[in-house]
Amino acid sequence: MHAERQTLILSLAGVLLVSALGIGFGIFSGSFAITFDGMISLVDAMMSILSIRVAGLIARSLVRGLSRRFSMGFWHLEPLVLAVNALTLMAIAGYALVQAVLALLDGGRTVQFGPAVVYAAITLVLTTTFAIAEHRANRRIRSALVAMDVKGWIMTGGVTAALLIAFAAGALIEGTPLAHLAPYVDPAVLVIVACVLMPVPFGTLRRALSEISLATPSVLRDEAEGVADRIVAEHGFRSAHVYTAQVGRSRQIEIAFLVPAGLDARTLEDWDLIRRRAVAELGGGDPNHWITVTFTTDPALM
Repeated sequence: MHAERQTLILSLAGVLLVSALGIGFGIFSGSFAITFDGMISLVDAMMSILSIRVAGLIARSLVRGLSRRFSMGFWHLEPLVLAVNALTLMAIAGYALVQAVLALLDGGRTVQFGPAVVYAAITLVLTTTFAIAEHRANRRIRSALVAMDVKGWIMTGGVTAALLIAFAAGALIEGTPLAHLAPYVDPAVLVIVACVLMPVPFGTLRRALSEISLATPSVLRDEAEGVADRIVAEHGFRSAHVYTAQVGRSRQIEIAFLVPAGLDARTLEDWDLIRRRAVAELGGGDPNHWITVTFTTDPALM
């Protein structure tokens, strides 16, 4: 958890740097595409702050125990942050697309291509460096928040690469018979970038909404039902009912076993052995897993 938080804090510093460069160079060069790039980075910075806060809450709840007020933990905040991030990025991309189309219809926009190329080159190096470093760190951390952050760096890097190509082309056609096309370079590349970026967060949004609505992942359900069925067969129980949900990094599983009435008496230690086996097979060693195993003879209580 500490490594996750440190990675997000380092990423936040990089995002703030890129955002400042984008907004500053965008205003100086007159490029709305660069300003858009800076605004995307600013949104990433705000989302990074939320991600760091959520990661800290989850880590503290696991170390110190769940609070009385939030006795079910803070895992539900993770998909909420991911959903807000995805929706915000899609909204900004949509707004940029509208503005770019209006600029094209209005005759384009004059841009100083020299500073624009310098900005794109510097930012492309920064975004590539942070994306690679964070991706490598997440191989060990395995955090959805860090993974989303990596996607943010990839998106920013893709935008910057497109800007670099477009501005370099714009600089080359200045003073040539094609110079009349130069004002259209900035809004044209923004249209392309916005159209490419809008669908990118959709997968993250769909997964986040699925977790917020507590939809049951088929893989998790099948795994839990497999464990329950084996225990039912081995101990002669009547049946088992499984409830599962994936919320952020938390896997929430409840298994209710229907025990035959009149079954030979067992000690609590014996029942606990069955519980321990189910928990162990379902990865109970992970502190982010919430696993409950119950026994009853009444089907109405399952």
